[in-house]
Amino acid sequence: MEDELFTDINGKAISLDCQSHSSFCREFTVSSPKVSIGKVMVYTCCVWLAAYTVFFFTENTAVLSSAIIITLVGMMLHIHFVKIDHESLLIIGSLGIQLSSNYASGRESTSFIEMSKIKDIVINEAVYMHRIIYYLCILLKDPSDPNEVLSVVPLFQSSKPRLNCLEKVYKSCQEILSKC
Repeated sequence: MEDELFTDINGKAISLDCQSHSSFCREFTVSSPKVSIGKVMVYTCCVWLAAYTVFFFTENTAVLSSAIIITLVGMMLHIHFVKIDHESLLIIGSLGIQLSSNYASGRESTSFIEMSKIKDIVINEAVYMHRIIYYLCILLKDPSDPNEVLSVVPLFQSSKPRLNCLEKVYKSCQEILSKC
């Protein structure tokens, strides 16, 4: 087990945990920082102060109540549907690839791609805002023509690791794919 520190495309620290279960099975987990309680407190205070200011001038208690409810519901939705704590890629040589995302609320989303559907794993580049970024993706075979690519499945979409992290995962995945 090896845990290394890297950064995402925005310069924030992320960690890559590589576990080799066997020569044909490896797991890569990219972890993002936890939700900052300080930021949550600042946003909550700003919304509630703005609501209190409106209440002070309008004397309408519905403004305060709705601000509290909207803030609490917004935080719960963000934690349950948006904030991903870690993403993992489990590659098993003869079987396939399992992709998992664990959300801050504890919810987990998992998908599996059979090895027979995988053409290759590549590092691709894209224009993102005003920058060129790199991302790891799985190329899926077209069933009617195995030489063609049917679709592209991007990996680590939430954590967005930089190229040096992606290269480490890519090289290890290619080792396993070459043995199949």
